[in-house]
Amino acid sequence: MVLAGQILGKAAAYNGKNVVQTQSYGAEARGTTAKSEVIISEDKIGFPIVRKCDILIAMSQEALEKNIEDLKEGGTLLIDTSMVKNIPKANAKIYTAPATEIAEKSFGQKIYANMVVLGALNKLTKVVSEEAIEKAIKDIFPEIVALTNLQAYKKGKGTVKLYRKN
Repeated sequence: MVLAGQILGKAAAYNGKNVVQTQSYGAEARGTTAKSEVIISEDKIGFPIVRKCDILIAMSQEALEKNIEDLKEGGTLLIDTSMVKNIPKANAKIYTAPATEIAEKSFGQKIYANMVVLGALNKLTKVVSEEAIEKAIKDIFPEIVALTNLQAYKKGKGTVKLYRKN
């Protein structure tokens, strides 16, 4: 998710928006929960830390349980249903996308799940333009890897489903 946050932030900057992106990892780093926060605004960003998020993406049960309290009332929750089995009751619009399953079946590796979920997110929010996302992906990855990541991103746009409204 950290890389997806970086790509989203870069794409928002390409669209002329103000952006702050931060990241944190569990103490063990690899294999534990990681968190990426992205603030995107038309205005100046006065405080660079998310207090309550408008959108929460959970790609594991642990991440969901750890961060659900940070979601604003009436916010949007996007869940990777390949990895999250217990969907909480929350005052939020809840969307699902089996990102990890799609990444494994379509691209042979879980590593592309972040791009699948990024596609689902942008389909829901249209927070950045398609051109900006594609440029950010191409700028971050070497050409051969960028192509697969773009395909995963595009695949994700068709996978998101509404689970429950507030």
